[in-house]
Amino acid sequence: MSTTQTPPAEPERPGLVATYRRLWPYLWPHGRPDLQRRVFIAFGLLLVAKVVTLAMPFTFKWATDALVAVVGGRDGLGKEAAVPTGIWAAPALMILLYGAARIAMALLTQVRDGLFAKVAMHAVRRLALQTFQHMHRLSLRFHLERKTGGLTRVLERGRNGIEELSRLMVLTLVPTIVEFLLVLGTLAYEFSLSYSLVVLVMVAAYLGYTYKATEWRIAIRKRMNDSDTDANTKAVDSLLNYETVKYFGAEGRETARYDQSMARYEKASTQTYVSLAVLNAGQAVIFTIGMAVVMWLAARDIMAGRATIGGFVLVNTMLVQLSMPLNFMGMIYREIKQALIDIDDMFRILHRNPEIADRPGAQPLAIGEAVVRFEDVHFAYVPERPILRGISFTVPAGRTVAIVGPSGAGKSTLSRLLFRFYEPQSGRITVDGQDIAAVQQDTLRAAIGMVPQDTVLFNDTIGYNVRYGRWEASEEEVREAARLAQIDRFIAALPEGYDTPVGERGLKLSGGEKQRVAIARTILKGPPILVLDEATSALDSFTEREIQDALDRVSRGRTTLVIAHRLSTVVGADEIIVLDQGRIAERGTHLALLAQGGVYAAMWNRQREADAAREALKRVEAEEGASLRTHLEPGEIPNPIAKAPEPASVS
Repeated sequence: MSTTQTPPAEPERPGLVATYRRLWPYLWPHGRPDLQRRVFIAFGLLLVAKVVTLAMPFTFKWATDALVAVVGGRDGLGKEAAVPTGIWAAPALMILLYGAARIAMALLTQVRDGLFAKVAMHAVRRLALQTFQHMHRLSLRFHLERKTGGLTRVLERGRNGIEELSRLMVLTLVPTIVEFLLVLGTLAYEFSLSYSLVVLVMVAAYLGYTYKATEWRIAIRKRMNDSDTDANTKAVDSLLNYETVKYFGAEGRETARYDQSMARYEKASTQTYVSLAVLNAGQAVIFTIGMAVVMWLAARDIMAGRATIGGFVLVNTMLVQLSMPLNFMGMIYREIKQALIDIDDMFRILHRNPEIADRPGAQPLAIGEAVVRFEDVHFAYVPERPILRGISFTVPAGRTVAIVGPSGAGKSTLSRLLFRFYEPQSGRITVDGQDIAAVQQDTLRAAIGMVPQDTVLFNDTIGYNVRYGRWEASEEEVREAARLAQIDRFIAALPEGYDTPVGERGLKLSGGEKQRVAIARTILKGPPILVLDEATSALDSFTEREIQDALDRVSRGRTTLVIAHRLSTVVGADEIIVLDQGRIAERGTHLALLAQGGVYAAMWNRQREADAAREALKRVEAEEGASLRTHLEPGEIPNPIAKAPEPASVS
């Protein structure tokens, strides 16, 4: 009987208040009196701007009543009135006052926004920087499980979410609430409580409809964001693996995968626009009904002599002004809720504890002779699949120990444990007798240099990538490191020299050139401990010999751990350790292991046979090429697909 597992429920998202409580340490600029003053001034300007906003309809009312008095000789309540000399100036004065009020409102609002912008962006910068730093503190396992494109989108959306939340709450939502309360009070004072009740019911219905419709739209928007993230991740992953796509002629397949994500994005985006039209239509209907009722009340009061025509204009103008921020309520609610989701995603990363963290009271690593020791180390990435089963060995000071073995034996895992990317389940690793689990990680990694198999360079210049080993190094030290890595002549031959861009992941350089850059920056770092993780396995034989010469120079006098696939690169090691199924199968020097006739000897013989076969094939190809050239006329070009000549018959 099969059972269907229900997917885990999405964790509950924090509300607006909870999110603001988490954001408050960043929004309130502690230790920045200049930014704190900006906050107070911005809120002061907010209140003044809303008072001026409320005064604008009154100037319109006064201008209207003045015009009515001039034209009809009445005071607006149906009674005869004497028209004093010069009353024609009253409408002009009210119109000027109306214009001045609008200008003042606009200026106050813009000054307020400009003042608060620095506060909001300071919060964005602080939280984004803290999240970025925390991402680097998280374990290697976390980064291997997450897609880089999706992770950068979380950072980008979280940064935008903080900006949106602070802007919408402080610059839009709070001013709208203040204006709404002022409008209710003014209507009740100038006219009657019934006006305020109608507006209150209208706004309540408006916001209720907006809430329901926006909740519906958020579900659609989430599908759109998910498909957008999926499309972005696929695009980044495909472009990072550009060469692999070309190797397998998979452009069509990659395009189809991207188009599937974009098709889902297209469908969700279309639904988003349709739902927006439904939201706007419903809002317009509700507001228009409420406004019509209020206008009918005003018209009734005018006919009853309880209000002036200017009062009719006042009510209309106030509601029109109120409609503008209300029109944005759906957008504000949706954007605030989306910002809450984006910020929560960032906080989930920020509050995730690193798998590997310094212990309380951890001390800096004190380097003396730089003796590295593995003591009965057991490790598994997942409990049901052990990788290392009781590994014990020592790398003496200034000596070279090589680790060899078949794929999956756990060779590269040793280097990851030494760097404390992971921690063993049992056993320990020491440097000069100090358990690396008890020292500060940054001091441990400062003492170790790494030349990996797959060198990935930053998309910058050659000089930047070499200097990455020790940023404060002088130009002379950078050039000396390049010379020792045997890449100085190559750099000198380039038109831009050390300022030559290397491209994404260093793709503008060959494999050997990238390895030399990696060696140069390790030389510049000058670590007492060196790890060479299959540093030449991906290179051709000629380049391998050149790189090996450079590596021999680097490792001279340093405690060196070599993880090797090609056994020819470790014949000079002081000790060779053979791993097999997570255990040490053999150990000794190259000659001693060959004499044992065990696992190492079998691996050596297989590699020698493979190398001999390759050399024989090269000789045959060279001889066939030379023979073909001798039968060609001068200037004749050989046809690579021409049929070989039949052998001559023997009579």
